[in-house]
Amino acid sequence: MEANPVLMAKITVSVAIGGFIVLLMQLYNLLVLKPKLLRAKLQRQGIRGPSPSFFFGNIPEMKRIQLQVHATPKTTATKEYDHPDAIAHDWPSTIFPHLEQWRNEYGPIFLYSSGNIQLLCITDPEMVKEISLCTSLSLGKPSYLSKDRGPLLGQGILSSDGSIWAHQRKIIAPELYIDKVKGMVNLMVDSTTSMLRSWESRIENEGGIADIKINEDLRSLSADIISRACFGSNYSQGEEIFLKLNTLQGIMSKGHVGVPGFRFLPSKNNRAMWKLEEEINSMILKVVKQRTEASYEKDLLQMVLEGAKSYNDYYGPSTDSSRDKFIVDNCKNIYFAGHETTAITATWSLMLLAAHPEWQARARAEVLEICGDSPPDANMLRNMKTLTMVIQETLRLYPPAAFVIRAALEDITFKDIMISKGMNIQIPVPILQQQCDLWGPDAHKFNPERFARGIVRACKTPQAYMPFGIGPRVCAGQHFAMTELKVILTLILSKFCFSLSPGYQHSPAFRLVIVPEHGVTLRVRTA
Repeated sequence: MEANPVLMAKITVSVAIGGFIVLLMQLYNLLVLKPKLLRAKLQRQGIRGPSPSFFFGNIPEMKRIQLQVHATPKTTATKEYDHPDAIAHDWPSTIFPHLEQWRNEYGPIFLYSSGNIQLLCITDPEMVKEISLCTSLSLGKPSYLSKDRGPLLGQGILSSDGSIWAHQRKIIAPELYIDKVKGMVNLMVDSTTSMLRSWESRIENEGGIADIKINEDLRSLSADIISRACFGSNYSQGEEIFLKLNTLQGIMSKGHVGVPGFRFLPSKNNRAMWKLEEEINSMILKVVKQRTEASYEKDLLQMVLEGAKSYNDYYGPSTDSSRDKFIVDNCKNIYFAGHETTAITATWSLMLLAAHPEWQARARAEVLEICGDSPPDANMLRNMKTLTMVIQETLRLYPPAAFVIRAALEDITFKDIMISKGMNIQIPVPILQQQCDLWGPDAHKFNPERFARGIVRACKTPQAYMPFGIGPRVCAGQHFAMTELKVILTLILSKFCFSLSPGYQHSPAFRLVIVPEHGVTLRVRTA
């Protein structure tokens, strides 16, 4: 029997219309209904926040508040920072003015949205304490990290969840335990000494004193250290990977996450990100191929490669491409987290020591007393109390990561507030770490002495100090980072005296991490 073409056309049109209606319903649920229900459940418990607009959430209001702050006239002329208080450290109100404004308006716990991403922002110390002590698997990382930040993080240890994250942590964390890190001190000393030779040469060539833009040198140094310690290579071999990761980081920091579908649009920034992601992935796989064709000592890269072999046990049936993605994503996470954050903290530490010559002198005296003319070893580093206090205070004032982010993977309760599955929790680290009611009236000032009796006694709620994150997801490389920072600062203090260049402009900026927007230039001379 021959089909009726008119009937078939009607059926086709009906199916198309039906499919379109189903798609609209799904979009309505995703973009309107689900976010509204998540907010409503918290609003019924007294949690408030600014009203979001459709599609963009509170992004337009965030931009408006930021523009108002940046429109305020600022002194841009260069100045001599001859007094420690000349530098203002209360920068969070300038970089994140919307959070400060909403916190003042709605209280220490409030709601807002970045596009379609619903955020419960928490600056209440007691609730932060409960979250930091939570070990439940109901609390994980938001899915948008592996999507909107996918080109940089993928599904590596910084953004994954559940059994995937547990597998990655099992591979990576043991290679960065303190006993392993102790064996890397000589390598760190060698890399740093090489950089300092170039400084000595510059100082000699420039008549005994030189202006050195330290952030660039420290980024290269940190990249060299992480390359040699974890990948069995040096910075020159991975230089292009680091440069491209840095460029990718800069591009990604320019936009707001959460706008539905935006990451799929072929905009100029997205095209640049896709190109960089492809190039970085290809270069990492080239490094991996060289590794598999040669014999190396067991290091972190080797452990990642071996972890990929057991991929099926944690991820299900796999292909070569999925195993390659596992390797690439974790290498990118290690490259990014292992060099960028440490380099920035070393930069801020030296800036603060340059601005506070009395602390520079105290730290140098300690270094010379403990090390003498010898390069530092693990035991010497452990005894450096003043230097540790300086680093801890630097991490308080200038934490590399601006936020601790979690997602409720199931309904979960903190401080009698029930947070529904799907809600994202945001803890703004610099705001907690500069609260006067926690740290005292000098919370915005550089005072390493507050850590003289350790972190536990530095403030009223020790869990409010979180430069390495909180809970089970605390940074696996914190021992590596602290050791590297001590080595770098010890060697610089033992060889040089330094002050801020007259042209220094203090301008912290958010580039996924907190960086000095104009860099840091020190005036350096031999000690």
